[in-house]
Amino acid sequence: MNQSQSGLKKELKTRHMTMISIAGVIGAGLFVGSGSVIHSTGPGAIISYALAGLLVIFIMRMLGEMSAVNPTSGSFSQYAHDAIGPWAGFTIGWLYWFFWVIVIAIEAIAGAGIIQYWFQDIPLWLTSLILTILLTLTNIYSVKSFGEFEYWFSLIKVVTIIAFLIVGFAFIFGFAPGSEPVGLSNITGKGGFFPEGISSVLLGIVVVIFSFMGTEIVAIAAGETSNPIESVTKATRSVVWRIIVFYVGSIAVVVALLPWNSANILESPFVAVLEHIGVPAAAQIMNFIVLTAVLSCLNSGLYTTSRMLYSLAERNEAP
Repeated sequence: MNQSQSGLKKELKTRHMTMISIAGVIGAGLFVGSGSVIHSTGPGAIISYALAGLLVIFIMRMLGEMSAVNPTSGSFSQYAHDAIGPWAGFTIGWLYWFFWVIVIAIEAIAGAGIIQYWFQDIPLWLTSLILTILLTLTNIYSVKSFGEFEYWFSLIKVVTIIAFLIVGFAFIFGFAPGSEPVGLSNITGKGGFFPEGISSVLLGIVVVIFSFMGTEIVAIAAGETSNPIESVTKATRSVVWRIIVFYVGSIAVVVALLPWNSANILESPFVAVLEHIGVPAAAQIMNFIVLTAVLSCLNSGLYTTSRMLYSLAERNEAP
Protein backbone atom coordinates (compact mmCIF):
# COMPACT_ATOMS: atom_id res chain seq x y z
CA MET A 1 0.00 0.00 0.00
CA ASN A 2 1.47 3.37 -0.95
CA GLN A 3 0.43 6.85 0.07
CA SER A 4 -2.13 7.32 -2.69
CA GLN A 5 -3.91 4.07 -1.87
CA SER A 6 -4.35 4.85 1.80
CA GLY A 7 -7.79 6.04 2.90
CA LEU A 8 -6.28 7.77 5.93
CA LYS A 9 -6.24 11.57 6.16
CA LYS A 10 -2.88 13.34 5.89
CA GLU A 11 -3.39 15.63 8.90
CA LEU A 12 -0.19 15.11 10.89
CA LYS A 13 2.20 18.05 10.55
CA THR A 14 5.99 18.07 10.70
CA ARG A 15 5.93 19.52 14.24
CA HIS A 16 3.69 16.63 15.35
CA MET A 17 6.04 14.07 13.82
CA THR A 18 9.14 15.75 15.26
CA MET A 19 7.76 15.92 18.79
CA ILE A 20 6.40 12.35 18.62
CA SER A 21 9.87 11.16 17.58
CA ILE A 22 11.64 13.28 20.20
CA ALA A 23 9.57 12.31 23.23
CA GLY A 24 7.06 9.69 22.15
CA VAL A 25 9.35 6.97 23.47
CA ILE A 26 9.90 8.63 26.87
CA GLY A 27 7.56 6.87 29.27
CA ALA A 28 7.37 5.51 32.78
CA GLY A 29 10.17 3.12 31.78
CA LEU A 30 12.66 5.99 32.03
CA PHE A 31 11.14 7.90 34.94
CA VAL A 32 10.53 4.85 37.15
CA GLY A 33 11.87 1.67 35.52
CA SER A 34 15.44 2.97 35.15
CA GLY A 35 15.84 2.61 38.92
CA SER A 36 15.96 -1.19 38.75
CA VAL A 37 18.59 -1.06 35.98
CA ILE A 38 20.80 1.33 37.97
CA HIS A 39 20.38 -0.71 41.16
CA SER A 40 21.39 -3.98 39.48
CA THR A 41 24.11 -2.56 37.19
CA GLY A 42 25.60 0.44 38.99
CA PRO A 43 27.03 3.43 37.09
CA GLY A 44 27.56 1.03 34.18
CA ALA A 45 23.84 1.53 33.48
CA ILE A 46 25.01 4.49 31.38
CA ILE A 47 26.68 1.99 29.02
CA SER A 48 23.56 -0.22 29.00
CA TYR A 49 21.44 2.71 27.83
CA ALA A 50 24.07 3.83 25.31
CA LEU A 51 24.40 0.35 23.71
CA ALA A 52 20.62 -0.18 23.58
CA GLY A 53 20.30 3.32 22.11
CA LEU A 54 22.88 2.51 19.43
CA LEU A 55 20.82 -0.51 18.36
CA VAL A 56 17.69 1.66 18.17
CA ILE A 57 19.55 4.28 16.10
CA PHE A 58 20.56 1.65 13.50
CA ILE A 59 17.01 0.26 13.32
CA MET A 60 15.41 3.70 13.02
CA ARG A 61 17.80 4.82 10.27
CA MET A 62 16.81 1.80 8.16
CA LEU A 63 13.11 2.04 9.02
CA GLY A 64 13.17 5.78 8.30
CA GLU A 65 14.52 5.22 4.79
CA MET A 66 11.81 2.67 4.02
CA SER A 67 9.09 4.94 5.48
CA ALA A 68 10.23 7.90 3.38
CA VAL A 69 10.03 5.81 0.19
CA ASN A 70 6.77 4.03 1.04
CA PRO A 71 4.83 5.79 3.84
CA THR A 72 2.12 3.42 5.09
CA SER A 73 0.24 2.76 8.32
CA GLY A 74 1.44 -0.85 8.15
CA SER A 75 5.08 0.25 8.33
CA PHE A 76 7.41 -2.71 9.04
CA SER A 77 4.55 -5.21 8.78
CA GLN A 78 3.87 -4.04 5.22
CA TYR A 79 7.60 -4.02 4.37
CA ALA A 80 7.98 -7.59 5.67
CA HIS A 81 4.92 -8.61 3.63
CA ASP A 82 6.42 -7.13 0.45
CA ALA A 83 10.03 -8.28 0.94
CA ILE A 84 9.74 -11.65 2.73
CA GLY A 85 6.20 -12.83 2.15
CA PRO A 86 2.58 -12.61 3.38
CA TRP A 87 3.32 -14.91 6.35
CA ALA A 88 5.97 -12.48 7.64
CA GLY A 89 3.71 -9.44 7.37
CA PHE A 90 0.84 -11.32 9.01
CA THR A 91 2.96 -12.57 11.92
CA ILE A 92 4.73 -9.28 12.62
CA GLY A 93 1.52 -7.26 12.33
CA TRP A 94 -0.48 -9.39 14.76
CA LEU A 95 2.38 -9.76 17.26
CA TYR A 96 2.90 -6.00 17.26
CA TRP A 97 -0.83 -5.38 17.70
CA PHE A 98 -0.97 -7.88 20.57
CA PHE A 99 2.02 -6.22 22.28
CA TRP A 100 0.38 -2.78 22.26
CA VAL A 101 -2.99 -4.13 23.42
CA ILE A 102 -1.24 -5.43 26.54
CA VAL A 103 0.61 -2.11 26.96
CA ILE A 104 -2.69 -0.18 26.71
CA ALA A 105 -4.07 -2.17 29.66
CA ILE A 106 -0.87 -1.73 31.69
CA GLU A 107 -0.66 2.03 31.04
CA ALA A 108 -4.36 2.57 31.82
CA ILE A 109 -3.94 0.82 35.18
CA ALA A 110 -0.69 2.72 35.87
CA GLY A 111 -2.38 6.05 35.07
CA ALA A 112 -5.32 5.19 37.32
CA GLY A 113 -2.91 4.26 40.10
CA ILE A 114 -1.20 7.65 39.88
CA ILE A 115 -4.55 9.49 39.90
CA GLN A 116 -5.48 7.51 43.03
CA TYR A 117 -2.51 9.22 44.71
CA TRP A 118 -4.66 12.39 44.73
CA PHE A 119 -8.19 10.89 44.60
CA GLN A 120 -8.14 7.78 46.75
CA ASP A 121 -11.89 7.13 46.77
CA ILE A 122 -12.22 6.53 43.01
CA PRO A 123 -12.06 2.79 42.11
CA LEU A 124 -9.01 1.79 40.06
CA TRP A 125 -11.06 0.00 37.38
CA LEU A 126 -13.33 3.04 36.86
CA THR A 127 -10.44 5.48 36.39
CA SER A 128 -8.71 3.04 33.99
CA LEU A 129 -11.91 2.74 31.95
CA ILE A 130 -12.46 6.53 31.85
CA LEU A 131 -8.87 7.20 30.71
CA THR A 132 -9.10 4.57 27.97
CA ILE A 133 -12.48 5.84 26.70
CA LEU A 134 -11.40 9.51 26.69
CA LEU A 135 -8.20 8.86 24.73
CA THR A 136 -10.02 6.46 22.39
CA LEU A 137 -12.52 9.24 21.59
CA THR A 138 -9.61 11.59 20.96
CA ASN A 139 -8.13 9.12 18.47
CA ILE A 140 -11.51 8.49 16.81
CA TYR A 141 -12.22 12.22 16.38
CA SER A 142 -9.27 12.79 14.05
CA VAL A 143 -5.61 11.93 13.61
CA LYS A 144 -4.88 15.64 14.07
CA SER A 145 -6.31 15.52 17.60
CA PHE A 146 -4.04 12.53 18.33
CA GLY A 147 -1.09 14.55 17.02
CA GLU A 148 -1.99 17.60 19.14
CA PHE A 149 -2.42 15.60 22.35
CA GLU A 150 0.84 13.77 21.73
CA TYR A 151 2.60 17.04 20.89
CA TRP A 152 1.70 18.65 24.24
CA PHE A 153 2.26 15.47 26.24
CA SER A 154 5.70 15.18 24.65
CA LEU A 155 6.50 18.85 25.19
CA ILE A 156 5.88 18.48 28.95
CA LYS A 157 8.26 15.50 29.06
CA VAL A 158 10.95 17.30 27.05
CA VAL A 159 10.81 20.44 29.23
CA THR A 160 10.93 18.30 32.39
CA ILE A 161 14.00 16.33 31.35
CA ILE A 162 15.85 19.43 30.12
CA ALA A 163 15.12 21.18 33.46
CA PHE A 164 16.24 18.02 35.32
CA LEU A 165 19.52 17.94 33.34
CA ILE A 166 20.24 21.64 33.93
CA VAL A 167 19.57 21.42 37.68
CA GLY A 168 21.47 18.12 37.93
CA PHE A 169 24.61 19.37 36.20
CA ALA A 170 24.48 22.57 38.28
CA PHE A 171 24.74 20.48 41.45
CA ILE A 172 27.33 18.07 39.99
CA PHE A 173 29.72 20.89 39.06
CA GLY A 174 28.84 23.26 41.92
CA PHE A 175 27.09 25.96 39.90
CA ALA A 176 23.98 25.89 42.12
CA PRO A 177 23.89 28.66 44.77
CA GLY A 178 25.26 27.52 48.14
CA SER A 179 26.20 24.02 46.94
CA GLU A 180 29.51 22.19 46.89
CA PRO A 181 30.37 20.35 43.66
CA VAL A 182 29.39 16.69 43.93
CA GLY A 183 31.79 15.68 41.19
CA LEU A 184 32.06 12.08 40.02
CA SER A 185 32.64 10.41 43.39
CA ASN A 186 29.38 8.42 43.19
CA ILE A 187 30.41 7.09 39.76
CA THR A 188 34.03 6.18 40.50
CA GLY A 189 33.50 5.21 44.15
CA LYS A 190 31.08 2.66 45.66
CA GLY A 191 32.77 -0.24 43.85
CA GLY A 192 33.83 1.60 40.69
CA PHE A 193 32.07 2.03 37.35
CA PHE A 194 31.22 -1.70 37.05
CA PRO A 195 30.52 -2.76 40.66
CA GLU A 196 28.50 -5.80 39.51
CA GLY A 197 30.81 -6.70 36.63
CA ILE A 198 30.57 -6.07 32.88
CA SER A 199 28.10 -8.95 32.47
CA SER A 200 25.50 -6.94 34.45
CA VAL A 201 25.78 -4.16 31.85
CA LEU A 202 24.91 -6.62 29.08
CA LEU A 203 22.02 -8.03 31.11
CA GLY A 204 20.86 -4.47 31.71
CA ILE A 205 20.42 -4.00 27.95
CA VAL A 206 17.65 -6.63 27.99
CA VAL A 207 15.68 -4.51 30.46
CA VAL A 208 16.61 -1.17 28.92
CA ILE A 209 15.47 -2.11 25.40
CA PHE A 210 11.85 -2.13 26.58
CA SER A 211 12.21 1.57 27.48
CA PHE A 212 12.79 2.33 23.80
CA MET A 213 9.60 0.68 22.57
CA GLY A 214 7.56 3.33 20.80
CA THR A 215 10.39 4.82 18.73
CA GLU A 216 8.91 3.10 15.67
CA ILE A 217 5.58 4.95 15.98
CA VAL A 218 6.91 7.74 13.80
CA ALA A 219 7.24 5.25 10.92
CA ILE A 220 3.60 4.17 11.35
CA ALA A 221 2.48 7.81 11.47
CA ALA A 222 4.34 8.52 8.19
CA GLY A 223 1.29 7.31 6.28
CA GLU A 224 -0.76 10.20 7.67
CA THR A 225 1.49 13.17 7.08
CA SER A 226 1.25 15.40 4.02
CA ASN A 227 5.04 15.56 3.62
CA PRO A 228 6.39 12.14 4.68
CA ILE A 229 9.92 12.53 3.30
CA GLU A 230 10.65 15.77 5.21
CA SER A 231 8.80 14.67 8.36
CA VAL A 232 10.35 11.20 8.59
CA THR A 233 13.84 12.51 7.75
CA LYS A 234 13.72 15.09 10.56
CA ALA A 235 12.21 12.59 12.97
CA THR A 236 14.76 9.82 12.40
CA ARG A 237 17.71 12.23 12.50
CA SER A 238 16.57 13.44 15.92
CA VAL A 239 16.83 9.89 17.31
CA VAL A 240 20.61 10.19 17.82
CA TRP A 241 20.72 13.31 19.97
CA ARG A 242 17.44 12.40 21.68
CA ILE A 243 18.92 9.17 23.04
CA ILE A 244 22.23 10.83 23.98
CA VAL A 245 20.63 13.80 25.77
CA PHE A 246 17.44 12.40 27.27
CA TYR A 247 18.36 8.82 28.13
CA VAL A 248 22.14 8.67 28.57
CA GLY A 249 22.25 12.23 29.97
CA SER A 250 19.53 11.78 32.57
CA ILE A 251 20.89 8.39 33.73
CA ALA A 252 24.36 9.97 34.06
CA VAL A 253 22.91 12.73 36.27
CA VAL A 254 21.12 10.18 38.48
CA VAL A 255 24.21 8.00 39.09
CA ALA A 256 26.40 11.09 39.64
CA LEU A 257 24.14 12.63 42.29
CA LEU A 258 23.07 9.47 44.15
CA PRO A 259 24.92 6.29 45.13
CA TRP A 260 23.82 3.53 42.74
CA ASN A 261 22.89 1.21 45.63
CA SER A 262 20.64 3.77 47.33
CA ALA A 263 17.27 2.27 48.31
CA ASN A 264 15.42 5.37 47.02
CA ILE A 265 16.61 4.73 43.45
CA LEU A 266 14.52 1.56 43.24
CA GLU A 267 11.27 3.50 43.85
CA SER A 268 11.86 6.41 41.47
CA PRO A 269 15.37 7.69 40.64
CA PHE A 270 14.09 11.08 39.47
CA VAL A 271 12.11 11.68 42.67
CA ALA A 272 15.08 10.49 44.75
CA VAL A 273 17.42 12.97 43.02
CA LEU A 274 14.99 15.90 43.36
CA GLU A 275 14.45 15.14 47.06
CA HIS A 276 18.22 14.76 47.56
CA ILE A 277 18.94 18.25 46.20
CA GLY A 278 16.05 19.75 48.16
CA VAL A 279 13.37 20.41 45.55
CA PRO A 280 10.06 20.98 47.42
CA ALA A 281 7.11 18.69 46.57
CA ALA A 282 9.38 16.51 44.39
CA ALA A 283 7.05 13.51 44.62
CA GLN A 284 4.02 15.59 43.61
CA ILE A 285 5.83 17.09 40.61
CA MET A 286 7.17 13.76 39.35
CA ASN A 287 3.80 12.06 39.83
CA PHE A 288 2.28 14.60 37.46
CA ILE A 289 5.13 14.12 34.94
CA VAL A 290 4.88 10.31 35.10
CA LEU A 291 1.09 10.59 34.64
CA THR A 292 1.75 12.66 31.51
CA ALA A 293 4.20 10.02 30.26
CA VAL A 294 1.71 7.22 30.95
CA LEU A 295 -1.15 9.04 29.15
CA SER A 296 1.18 9.72 26.23
CA CYS A 297 2.03 6.02 25.99
CA LEU A 298 -1.67 5.09 26.29
CA ASN A 299 -2.53 7.58 23.54
CA SER A 300 0.20 6.17 21.29
CA GLY A 301 -0.86 2.59 22.02
CA LEU A 302 -4.45 3.26 20.96
CA TYR A 303 -3.17 4.92 17.77
CA THR A 304 -0.70 2.20 16.77
CA THR A 305 -3.08 -0.73 17.42
CA SER A 306 -5.78 0.85 15.28
CA ARG A 307 -3.40 1.63 12.40
CA MET A 308 -1.76 -1.80 12.42
CA LEU A 309 -5.21 -3.44 12.42
CA TYR A 310 -6.25 -1.15 9.57
CA SER A 311 -3.21 -2.22 7.53
CA LEU A 312 -3.84 -5.92 8.24
CA ALA A 313 -7.48 -5.52 7.23
CA GLU A 314 -6.48 -3.89 3.93
CA ARG A 315 -4.45 -7.01 3.14
CA ASN A 316 -7.40 -9.24 4.17
CA GLU A 317 -5.38 -10.52 7.14
CA ALA A 318 -7.78 -9.10 9.78
CA PRO A 319 -11.53 -8.44 10.01
